[in-house]
Amino acid sequence: MTAVPQGANPLTEKIRAEIEADGPMPFARFMELALYHVDWGYYETEAGRVGRGGDFITSVSVGAAFGQLLACRFAEWLGSIDGPVRLVEAGAHDGTLAHDILTWLAENDEALLESLTYNIVEPSARRRAWQTKRLAKFERNVEWVDSITALPEIRGVIFSNELLDAFPVHRIGWSQTKRDWFEWSVTWRDDSFCWTKEDASNAAWRASLPAWPSELLDVLPDQYSTELSPAAVGWWSEAAKRLAKGRLVAFDYGHGPEDWPAANQPDGTVRGYRNQKRIDDVLADPGKQDITAHANFGLTKQAGEASGLATEQFTSQERFLNGTFADLLRASPALAQSIDVRQLQTLTHPAHMGQPFRVLIQSR
Repeated sequence: MTAVPQGANPLTEKIRAEIEADGPMPFARFMELALYHVDWGYYETEAGRVGRGGDFITSVSVGAAFGQLLACRFAEWLGSIDGPVRLVEAGAHDGTLAHDILTWLAENDEALLESLTYNIVEPSARRRAWQTKRLAKFERNVEWVDSITALPEIRGVIFSNELLDAFPVHRIGWSQTKRDWFEWSVTWRDDSFCWTKEDASNAAWRASLPAWPSELLDVLPDQYSTELSPAAVGWWSEAAKRLAKGRLVAFDYGHGPEDWPAANQPDGTVRGYRNQKRIDDVLADPGKQDITAHANFGLTKQAGEASGLATEQFTSQERFLNGTFADLLRASPALAQSIDVRQLQTLTHPAHMGQPFRVLIQSR
């Protein structure tokens, strides 16, 4: 391996070398390396990226209320399934959400906890170490697998929070002149990464493109850009195949089935975050900032239904959490008082997380 100059970003040097050897790189590959490289990827280097002292805030970092309300709803769903059940979380980061859910069950539904296996899908040895430390109290209940395909048949709930938006995406653009899609790839020029157009006539991601009507394509502006994530859709399909009975659930921000392509986002939704600020240049300093793009709930929904799941609900986080809290309040007013109302308001405020974040629930 070529030596990295002192003070240089080693991931920048690696990506640059790959581009010099193989030509312009699909953004999906750039994003994969920037986020998940085993040594220098953004999600591999620090556990404290999330929260008010980190680069961005999630529903989990608001406080325990999110996990408590999920535990309440999951307990209801799991209680309708006979025999031992499994709760499967993918994208568990440092294990905080799992800890909040398991703590609520330990305090309020010990019988369910006794019959429950909590699976965490985690390919990263480093993140697994963070999770193991956080969940030491529940080691009897928790099991890890490296991938969704390593799961056994699941009777229970498979869920993720802000996972779909973190899968690598292909950034694609529309040429009105050619009436065809091209790919925005990444190259190295003038000592920095930059975008370049690449022919995509044989690109594998074309299989994920919907058959949009010609009248819609007629009005797409030239250079209109959006994203496709075959990896996210493929993950959802694999999860659906492993669900024998129960529910498959995603919490995320993204496009709904009826609002993509989005006329108000002509440059797409790829963006970076660092120190609570949006970073416009997502190609700068890879591994040092978060990179994300809208989840595509329309394609995800189709993938689940193609695997035999029924779509129960696609709604806002506001409606899902407020509905869960209302059910808890009716069933057990005393237990509902344990939910921090200020945290709930943050999670459900329409201008904050309530409307941008959505919930897809499918079942078998």
